[in-house]
Amino acid sequence: MISHQAAPADVAVAPACDTPPPSGARCRFNILAEIPRFAALRRDMGRRGVRVLMRDIAARLRGVLPGARIAIIDQTLVEVNGTTADRESVEALPGSIRAAMAASFEIAGRVHHVALIFGTAHGAIDEDDAVLAERAEAALVEVRVADDIATRAAAAKSDAEAALIADLDRAIDADELVLFYQPKVHARRQEIDSAEALIRWRHPVRGLVPPGDFIPAAEAGNLIDRLTLWTIRQAIVDQETLRAAGYDLRVFINISGQLLGDPAFARRACDMVAAADTKLGFEVTETSVIRDPASGIAHLQRFADIGIRIAIDDYGAGLSSLAYLKQLPASELKIDKLFITQLTSSNRDPLIVRSTIDLAHALDMEVVAEGVETHAALALLTVMGCDMVQGFLISRPVPLPALIVFLGEDGNRRATMDTRASFSRLASAWKRA
Repeated sequence: MISHQAAPADVAVAPACDTPPPSGARCRFNILAEIPRFAALRRDMGRRGVRVLMRDIAARLRGVLPGARIAIIDQTLVEVNGTTADRESVEALPGSIRAAMAASFEIAGRVHHVALIFGTAHGAIDEDDAVLAERAEAALVEVRVADDIATRAAAAKSDAEAALIADLDRAIDADELVLFYQPKVHARRQEIDSAEALIRWRHPVRGLVPPGDFIPAAEAGNLIDRLTLWTIRQAIVDQETLRAAGYDLRVFINISGQLLGDPAFARRACDMVAAADTKLGFEVTETSVIRDPASGIAHLQRFADIGIRIAIDDYGAGLSSLAYLKQLPASELKIDKLFITQLTSSNRDPLIVRSTIDLAHALDMEVVAEGVETHAALALLTVMGCDMVQGFLISRPVPLPALIVFLGEDGNRRATMDTRASFSRLASAWKRA
């Protein structure tokens, strides 16, 4: 199947004529409908296939506009002339034509999807055909330019992404990747017993490449399995370094939804973890499980069976389903920072967070609040019974040496000392609510 899609700005209407028809008056229209980026279509279909396609397009247009005159101008262009009850009806015509084009065309046993771009002109009922055609052509030229700009931008983005994927493929083996760690603090004990591993890319030319740029590239370039296996391997090494320094922390790793249903990845990940004396956790989004529930749940159970702690990440930010949540072998549920950053200034967020904490506890899960940035939020979460917190109030993601220094200086206790006054005040306020 081949698909030729038009750019988002796929219709232009010619400027109004000198004497436009009044609203509600009958008017004439001229629409030029064209197949954009025609060369690829012609190479795929051949000249005979294109002729058949244009006849099929004209026939479909006659079905939409039974009273209009429809003519195939050349191998890419169809002209439509007719009258409507008012100019508002003319403006609705491209939408009707697009809807008719949504269904595929079957030519020589192959399926094709074709989108059109439009130049539209309308005028009084006695408007000259040649004048209307000239104005419609000017409108079509305008949308051709917009389509060309959009096509060039998409091609440049594709080329840049391809270069980034090739660079990342090299970087995985070139010691350019590093793990940063953001600790999780137990809200009541004020102790750190786990941390989330966050991958960073120190590119020799681009500098520090943010994960938001290269993680999607890894998924698009089928590198996410290699990247994640590298992360698991490095987390095991870093955990040994932490143990040698006297800190036995569980390290959590984010797992892409693309990998949950992949049996080869599940097998290799389990082999790596089973061969090491390590304490790991996998963070997955509930939405990623919904992609392939049977495989996703089965693999999560396999991970849990060998001692990997499963955490549901970004809970509440996507499509949350209790039907899936109760089936997951999860020990932790992480409330998305969307609900935490406005916890003390919103009327609804505290109710959502409190009910989520109660739900998780009913399912025998501990709750982690992400995005904790203020003492007031930490105090309120503690009152609500939240088990663990993570965020800039405690620590930003830091390299392993900085994490060891932070742990040695008991940084989490210093970060939470100012919370005590907020805790007392908010505890009484929440209990009265």
